[in-house]
Amino acid sequence: MFVFRNNTVERFFPKDYTFSGYDDISYIPTDVDGYVWFYQLPVKYDQELLCAEIRGYAQKLSFVLSQVDAAKPFIVLTMDEGAYSAPFTSGAELIAAVAEYNTVLVQAASDCSQVKLLDIREFTRQYTASEVFDWKFWFISQMGMNPKLTKPFMQWWSRKLDEISLKRKKCLVLDLDNTLWGGVLGEDGIEGIQLGGDYPGKAFHYWQEALLALSKSGVILTVCSKNNEADVLEAWEKNPFMVLKKDNFATWRINWTDKATNIKALAEELNIGLDSFVFVDDNPTERELIRQMLPMVEVPEFPAQPYELPVFFKALVEKYFRVYAVTNEDKKKTEQYKANAQRAQAQRSFVDFDSFLESLNIQITLEAANEFNIPRIAQMTQKTNQFNLTTKRYTDADVRQFVEQGWKIWCISVSDKFGDNGITGCVMLNGDTIDTFLLSCRVLGKGIEVAFMKRILLELQQHGMAAVKASYIPTAKNAQVKAFYETCGFTCVSEESDGKKAYLLNLEDADLDIKAYYHIKLK
Repeated sequence: MFVFRNNTVERFFPKDYTFSGYDDISYIPTDVDGYVWFYQLPVKYDQELLCAEIRGYAQKLSFVLSQVDAAKPFIVLTMDEGAYSAPFTSGAELIAAVAEYNTVLVQAASDCSQVKLLDIREFTRQYTASEVFDWKFWFISQMGMNPKLTKPFMQWWSRKLDEISLKRKKCLVLDLDNTLWGGVLGEDGIEGIQLGGDYPGKAFHYWQEALLALSKSGVILTVCSKNNEADVLEAWEKNPFMVLKKDNFATWRINWTDKATNIKALAEELNIGLDSFVFVDDNPTERELIRQMLPMVEVPEFPAQPYELPVFFKALVEKYFRVYAVTNEDKKKTEQYKANAQRAQAQRSFVDFDSFLESLNIQITLEAANEFNIPRIAQMTQKTNQFNLTTKRYTDADVRQFVEQGWKIWCISVSDKFGDNGITGCVMLNGDTIDTFLLSCRVLGKGIEVAFMKRILLELQQHGMAAVKASYIPTAKNAQVKAFYETCGFTCVSEESDGKKAYLLNLEDADLDIKAYYHIKLK
């Protein structure tokens, strides 16, 4: 990344970043992966000159954006008018100038998909002005931020990059008694649990409202509780203050089995890895059990008092679940996973698997990459681990650049009689080579991956391509696709000692027949 800056900021970024001169936009490199715009509050006592300089920064940003490659990410950081304390560096005029500058940044992020906006005040306002800015380091090396904040800033920056890359945990597992409500349901009854009304019930009510909002952003909510299931179902139905009800959870384990076993069962049912789970429980013994038995599951400390729940929720989101943008598929996650459970139940009623698949009325839509689906395609490359042949990670800017370079990129949407799974797979071809082929775990187990591959190969064949190359790059999580290309008729032409394999398929004599019960449409 190349950083445009007006102060010394080198120590706050990774070592492979490069930097402009102070307030210098005369050189704009092209051989970088992306850009950062980090202009801090200038140090001046003259209010008129100070505000004029800030407004000038906005004009310079507009010029730079017009010159850089529109396919490369451009991260802009806002300015904090409270960055340092000095006479006259306050008041309405300065606040207005900084607000005007930040508004330009907001508008740039709205107008240009490559621009990602980060609010520096989210970081700086954890500290006092004297902790953020130290005159000693300003005079010694023109540092607009105290170097003592290097480590926390780099941690914050790393989290922000993950958010932009749409990396986060998938599933939140929740206990019930003294976690989602106050008290013990089996002892206090439906009317006796603390939920709504005065404190502490009001705190649990707010907590449930926050969790409901989180689920609408694509986080899967599940329950793992030692309780009588019938009592919980009745409480979900009859307690008038209950915000989170039965339909808000993708699935649950409410029984007297140990919670490690139950969480493994939840992972199996949802078909997602245990490292995608966060477990929340008020009981320190249960938390320690999961840490010991399932170390890949994240287990945060639960607050000692209900009034701490809003702060706990904020920390939970910041550490595990926050992303820069939420896709339409994210918003439908709970319904999609509930539908998967219904499919599994329906499958058990069929003896013949083909008959089961035919009964589903599977609809597959193939669509070329465009501005509407590119964010989701990029998100899948970041998050999909199990059915991912190469596990290459790309941003939406990367995908746009590939499209401009002539890559063939398609995504698929899958639906059936139980519901719509949304965009759940993609293939990316650079010339005659498959760079990426992946499928969400939500649609695995129904042969859709083979139908998808064969339909793409048929499309390539019809457009005159004679052969297709591909590769499998092993990871700790994608062993299940080790022989996928063989299943699709590819020939393995080489295999390295680390398990990486190269493939070739002659399209002229390839078997591209697709089962009739896959109803495929190419848009």
